Amino acid sequence: MKRFTAIFFSVFLAHFLFAQKDSAELLKEIKQFQDDLNKEYKNAETSPLPKEMRESFSGLHFFPIDLHYVVTAKFVRTSNERIFAMPTSGNITKQYVKYGEAEFALKGKEYKLSIYQSVDLARQRKYRDYLFIPFRDATSGKETYGGGRYIDLTIPRSDTVVINFNMAYHPYCAYTEGYNCPIPPRENSLPVKIEAGVRF
Repeated sequence: MKRFTAIFFSVFLAHFLFAQKDSAELLKEIKQFQDDLNKEYKNAETSPLPKEMRESFSGLHFFPIDLHYVVTAKFVRTSNERIFAMPTSGNITKQYVKYGEAEFALKGKEYKLSIYQSVDLARQRKYRDYLFIPFRDATSGKETYGGGRYIDLTIPRSDTVVINFNMAYHPYCAYTEGYNCPIPPRENSLPVKIEAGVRF
């Protein structure tokens, strides 16, 4: 009960902080994310889409923006984690380490997601602070890609982390073949619909 109360307080604090930050600013950030993602898919140099699909591409589909899906989670750094091979949609695995856990409340219920760091990316100066959350939810295989969605993060500087589900996106494998996209571990399956971010 105490644990839930702490997470509930984090959500209350999140709403207060968002009010301070101004919801208009949050909406602007999310729309910018959507615009950038559409530009990436339209650009021949960065798009995962084959030429014929790219030429008819008019933009990705998104759930309506909903600021209730911007949550402040309690961040727990997990120590002494071993590097493991995360399965992908292809024939290879990729090296990751579990970096921490995010505990949060959404619509009155408590959830937890594991946060991972790519071993290869951590070696690169540009991406050494890069983390990501691969997850599935009750929309997976229906409104969204069955292989799950991703959220990008940077290493938190405190004991909380903001997770913006409006910035959840599909891996390239949702649209075309030939990529090795990490498959979300079972522990990152949420038994609730996350109706935010990219959809089909």
